[in-house]
Amino acid sequence: MRILLVEDDFNLAETLAEAITDQRYVVDVANDGESALDYIKALDYDLILLDVMLPDLNGIDLCHKLRSQGHQMPILMITALDTVSDKITGLDAGADDYIIKPVDLGELLARIRALLRRGSTSAPPILEWGELQFNPSTYEVSYSEQPLRLTPKEYSILELLIRNGRRVLSRSVMIDSIWSLEDPPDEDTVKVHIRSLRQKLKAAGASGDFIETVHGLGYRLNKIEN
Repeated sequence: MRILLVEDDFNLAETLAEAITDQRYVVDVANDGESALDYIKALDYDLILLDVMLPDLNGIDLCHKLRSQGHQMPILMITALDTVSDKITGLDAGADDYIIKPVDLGELLARIRALLRRGSTSAPPILEWGELQFNPSTYEVSYSEQPLRLTPKEYSILELLIRNGRRVLSRSVMIDSIWSLEDPPDEDTVKVHIRSLRQKLKAAGASGDFIETVHGLGYRLNKIEN
């Protein structure tokens, strides 16, 4: 899941981005409304975390503009303005929810999870590929009922692979999907994570080519044996 955080307070943005990233979301940070529009044109976001008080294009106007352009992703507004009229203004502009500064991180993460659940009610609770079971709600992964201990990036790569099944994913696509725009790794980093994933899957009983390399193109999950 990719989240865009739009916040002009650099210290707060850093704190929030770190907390959200720790929950295995990919976070991009924009420090003003115009930059946020550029990000949204370039990438698909599952949720936008939007400060109201922004330079130039403020959060209310940005929210209204996004809705008028047909964007449907959930928008969670961050505001220091705690009056009923301010909340009504934000909701009328198209926001789905709001949270008041100073932000409680536990409450913020709970509201993010609630909005993402609301936007993906048709998604199956547990993803499966043969003996592999992947639970996005609890971050639990197992193969043949044996739990796998994965790093956050290994988890994200495996989720991307299982959601795409037999579709081949290049290393560059994985980087674009899993890493933030501010800190993309080189493609060898993907190879290292894939190698580690294969080792952990093999230790749990999977075949060595459970994650298949399509030479010159990328990776995909191997066919399920009937």
